[in-house]
Amino acid sequence: MADHGAKAALYDALAESAKALANGRRAELVDVLAQGERSVEDLAAEIDQTVANTSQHLQRLLRSGLVESRREGTRIYYSLSSPVVGDLWRTMRRAAQEHVAGLEQLAADYLGDRSKLRTMTRDDLRARLRAGDVVVLDVRPETEFAAGHIRGAVSIPITDLKSRLGDIPDGADVVAYCRGPYCVYADEAVRVLTRKGVAAARLEDGFPEWVEARLPVSGG
Repeated sequence: MADHGAKAALYDALAESAKALANGRRAELVDVLAQGERSVEDLAAEIDQTVANTSQHLQRLLRSGLVESRREGTRIYYSLSSPVVGDLWRTMRRAAQEHVAGLEQLAADYLGDRSKLRTMTRDDLRARLRAGDVVVLDVRPETEFAAGHIRGAVSIPITDLKSRLGDIPDGADVVAYCRGPYCVYADEAVRVLTRKGVAAARLEDGFPEWVEARLPVSGG
């Protein structure tokens, strides 16, 4: 019979990745890093934490092997250690969607009323891109667009959208996307465009899911 202590140690090690993600701020960090490499300072701003607190969370993820780091001058940059980490996060998220009570209400409290927002599936968007009859807006920050984006997409960060409405062709059918199903940028873009009379929809999820489905990408 195998030694039970050895078995316990094995299962403790197998649970290490889940333990590292068992914190909302670290989950946020993984969600942002699924878009591409970012500096500690950028990550701190994204999750609304101090650089010191963010560094502590990143060190925990680093010890678990979920992220890796590199130094460039005085700055330290982090990235996911492999695509499997992004898969793990998305699986955890899907499990929560299926089994965590009250999650829909929490999402609604954060995202607002989505009932009037048009959506488009990945398959439909791919077909529209092939037909060339849609404008795809990546409304994430420019650094994330540069790290990788849907092939054919145009970068207009949500912070610049109102000042760049003139960049969108008259009569265009627009699809906006951002980081994933709980990212507010695409929702806000659709609301802004709709108020201006532009036919707009949001991609049903986001760029990581597009990559996961092995659909065409550019950059990075």
